[in-house]
Amino acid sequence: MISLKEALNLSSSDIAELRKELKERIIKQKVLGAYVEQLTGEEINESGDGIPLAIKDNIQVKNWSVTSASKILQGYIAPYDATVITKLRAAGISPFGRTNMDEFAMGSTTETSFYGKTLNPTNHNHVPGGSSGGSAAAVAGGIAIAALGSDTGGSIRQPAAFCGCVGFKPTYGNVSRYGLGAYSSSLDQIGPITQTVEDAAIIYEIIKGHDDIDSTSFNGELQSVSNLDKNRKFTIAVIQNYINDASSEVKEALLKGVEKLKADGHKVVFKTLSNAKIDIATYYIIANAEASANLSRFDGVRYGRRASTKDLNEMYVKTRSEGFGTEVKRRLLLGTFVLSSGYYDAYYVKAQKARNFIKQEYEEIFKDADVIYSPVAPTTAYKFGEIKDPLSVYLGDLYSVGVNLAGLPAITVPIAKDSNGLNISAQIIGKARDDKSVLEAGLVLEKIAKEK
Repeated sequence: MISLKEALNLSSSDIAELRKELKERIIKQKVLGAYVEQLTGEEINESGDGIPLAIKDNIQVKNWSVTSASKILQGYIAPYDATVITKLRAAGISPFGRTNMDEFAMGSTTETSFYGKTLNPTNHNHVPGGSSGGSAAAVAGGIAIAALGSDTGGSIRQPAAFCGCVGFKPTYGNVSRYGLGAYSSSLDQIGPITQTVEDAAIIYEIIKGHDDIDSTSFNGELQSVSNLDKNRKFTIAVIQNYINDASSEVKEALLKGVEKLKADGHKVVFKTLSNAKIDIATYYIIANAEASANLSRFDGVRYGRRASTKDLNEMYVKTRSEGFGTEVKRRLLLGTFVLSSGYYDAYYVKAQKARNFIKQEYEEIFKDADVIYSPVAPTTAYKFGEIKDPLSVYLGDLYSVGVNLAGLPAITVPIAKDSNGLNISAQIIGKARDDKSVLEAGLVLEKIAKEK
């Protein structure tokens, strides 16, 4: 598949031909279920005639059905463009296709979608990751040049890692969240999933910047990433305990990567972070509490699907009971519980203190290093149905949620394959607002991954 960088140099007639070719590929790859349209049998949604970019189904595109892959939002038509869509249009890039996702971005496998599951292009028996599994599968499967996803606790990076493409989560606030379906407002971040690090930088350069209509948007000068230094040498902090706790094949690949980094002239220092289960507990308290508040608006009154009843209270209950899937209900109940009287201080307040501790741990490491190197997930993509316990699925986010809690930028880059041919990626984490260093270190990883 042509890269975004190459597509930017195409003539209008060549872009039209590219769009036609993509549609043909999408039809042939229907089994993948990367696009909502592949699962519903609809025509691919298009908006504009620019370079086609796949859009996760929780980002508003005017006049599109945007549902966050949920039954409760069936019938909702977006009345406006998200800020990132407006910026992409201005750069000659047009929304092309709704990518499948875990319902309301709550999941790590893209199995919780109302429309059905997405398959991993590398091996159809394995999960593509989530919640941006459709975006990652589309890019990796050669049916998207690039895609937008959203990352609340690893939802760009983990599926990109499982599918074997690049996933970039910018610093919180660097990209406007206006028009993104809210899951957890203090953690959510839009970012690109691409074939190359260079393509990720191109999209980020277009969509970054302050937005007056997003109160969480960073109102300050941001680094340009249009001219990345491919030869920069870094001091890299390797999180030893995270690597040691990963599966044997992930550990081996990550340690080989460390040796390649040394051979390439980078300084490596070994560091440890506290037990990642602290991150998991903190994340699921804060994220679910914020989700409980954010999703209270889906009640059948204002928009979306409404259950048919004669009684108002019954309508609220029935609408939400019928409209939300099992995983969303589970997280909303947990979130409501930790915010309830008598438990707020015991859980939510304590989680906010733990969040500050996690942020300080990263800051301490950055005193001795430019970037951090760690696994993305403890294993490669597992088989559908292999993990049945929801808590075990949550533990798969061990190495990704801390980045969101601390508001840091991070990128995942494929570096190896396991014995089953499944993708192994490494994660680079940077200081807040230093997205340029993360992308430059991503270029380094991309280069050394090609070396034998």
